[in-house]
Amino acid sequence: MTKKSLTLSVIFIIMLLLAACSSKNKEQANEAEDSNDKPAETEDNKVDTSLLPMEVTNEGEAIEGGTLHVGLVADSPFKGIFIAELYEDATDASIMGYASNGLFKVDGDFLITDEGIAKLDVDTDNKKATITIQGDVKWSDGTPLTAEDLIYPYEIIGHPDYGGVRYDDDFKNIIGAEEYHDGKADTISGIKKIDDKSIEISLKKVSPAIYSGGDGLWGYAAPKHQLESIAIKDLISSDAVRKNPITLGAFKYDQIVNGESVQFVANEHYYKGKPKIDKVVIQVVSTSTIGEALKAGQFDIASVPATHYENIKNLSNITILGRPDLSYDYLGFKLGKYDQEKGENVYNENAKMNDPDLRKAIAYAMDIETVTDKFYQGLRVRANSLIPPAFKTYYDDTLEGYHYNPEKAKQLLDAAGYKDIDGDGIREDKEGNKFVIQLAARANSDTAEAIVEYYRQNWKDVGLDVQLTTGRLIEVNNFYDKVQADDPEIDMYIAGWGTGTNPSPAGLYSKGAAFNFSRYVSDDLTKLLNDIDSQEALDATYRAQAFRRWQEYMADKAMVIPMLFSTSTIAVNKRIKSYNIDRETGTEIQDLELIADAPIK
Repeated sequence: MTKKSLTLSVIFIIMLLLAACSSKNKEQANEAEDSNDKPAETEDNKVDTSLLPMEVTNEGEAIEGGTLHVGLVADSPFKGIFIAELYEDATDASIMGYASNGLFKVDGDFLITDEGIAKLDVDTDNKKATITIQGDVKWSDGTPLTAEDLIYPYEIIGHPDYGGVRYDDDFKNIIGAEEYHDGKADTISGIKKIDDKSIEISLKKVSPAIYSGGDGLWGYAAPKHQLESIAIKDLISSDAVRKNPITLGAFKYDQIVNGESVQFVANEHYYKGKPKIDKVVIQVVSTSTIGEALKAGQFDIASVPATHYENIKNLSNITILGRPDLSYDYLGFKLGKYDQEKGENVYNENAKMNDPDLRKAIAYAMDIETVTDKFYQGLRVRANSLIPPAFKTYYDDTLEGYHYNPEKAKQLLDAAGYKDIDGDGIREDKEGNKFVIQLAARANSDTAEAIVEYYRQNWKDVGLDVQLTTGRLIEVNNFYDKVQADDPEIDMYIAGWGTGTNPSPAGLYSKGAAFNFSRYVSDDLTKLLNDIDSQEALDATYRAQAFRRWQEYMADKAMVIPMLFSTSTIAVNKRIKSYNIDRETGTEIQDLELIADAPIK
């Protein structure tokens, strides 16, 4: 959800996310974080990435207007779903960041403040939340923002014909949401218009998650005057989403070349004032060519893949900024299916990979430490948890995670009954049958194949035959389609999440979360997730302990293995006058200025 008035720093952190955005759009482009956070350091890799600056200032007189050229580093076309309620991947999110419909701003502790387009008031005793538009805010077409635009996103997500992934357990916390979704009511009874600028939401429970955008709260407005004539089932393919979205952001859509580029022009109706630059042109650039493109002065700003950092760090026309990501890479195991009709995950106790010792052995066999050294120049470190360290109150730094330990992996496999019966060096399953594990992995960089092949060799070294689903790496968009559809050819998969500013894991791992791709469900897991977002968790100590219990449980069950924490690296051309990527105090997009007519070569 939108948590902060839009800053350029936030836009580019999303560019670096290796996955679809987190479950409920809670990770929206506008985030904030304590600027003193340090990147994760482990005994495996103590590279001090805090040496990368967060800010740069270049000498020179600002020109009037100008066009900002942005490199969107991706090896697949963007999908072009430019609506908060329906988009699912990071590239679309990063593009939408320039035209965000976000309502809220957050502080350094990721808590909603009164400084955004709207303010939030919570009545914990009566379990009600009030959202109020502050001032006279207009859409990019000049139409006033109203309470109807605050309500309409809920009606989209809760609608019986909604095909997205954001109708989940969290959303069901809104009174009347389930009845509306099931077609038993024409409206959501728990959402009421108070006046033209405010709405009231009645909830089944109120927890501390609401102050970071949880408990069913939605952080976007939707232009009802543009969208209400479009059937919900047709929304995703409509021109209002694909060609001419109306926005509240600093820039408005001007030209869209599907999958390739987007041109924005300044929004004269932006609530913080018309931006100082005239246009923004975002263009997809491959990971293999971004280095040369930066050297040639094609872009003013671009994310830098960690695998290319060494090649561009000394370019004279750019400065590289860095900060810890709110994200993690992980290895997931398929343990069930998603029941689309019921909207819930169904755990299969007889699933092929449903042996915790097998999963732990696979994790111990992975030489992640060497991968961080040889491929990522220390800009990624081995992760020990599914909570990024930036969430200092909730991150459990006592967890060891899974160090590279092939001997322990072999011991676990032996004890679990996976043994090499025929002497060919490859283990059979517990019944003595041929055992092949199908791995899905993304073709998301020019080094992805080398990294995956290294892990496959790791697994072979402990006697596991791991083959690639489809026989090759999978294009990113197709990868997520297959994983989300529970393709039977996938036994395990390597992916990643951008967590966003709401640390609650419920949207990724609960029974009703469509993004719970492992499909693991248990009463214990449900209780642990509920504890994190419970009324009792309004006590800060209780909630911190609940987070730690959940992290320990996830480590023990190993249905999802944390792999990597990342540091964002952003290349900034020296024609940008000043640029700060701190999440809380960073450069706001409407204030950005240029000191030359074109990027410096």
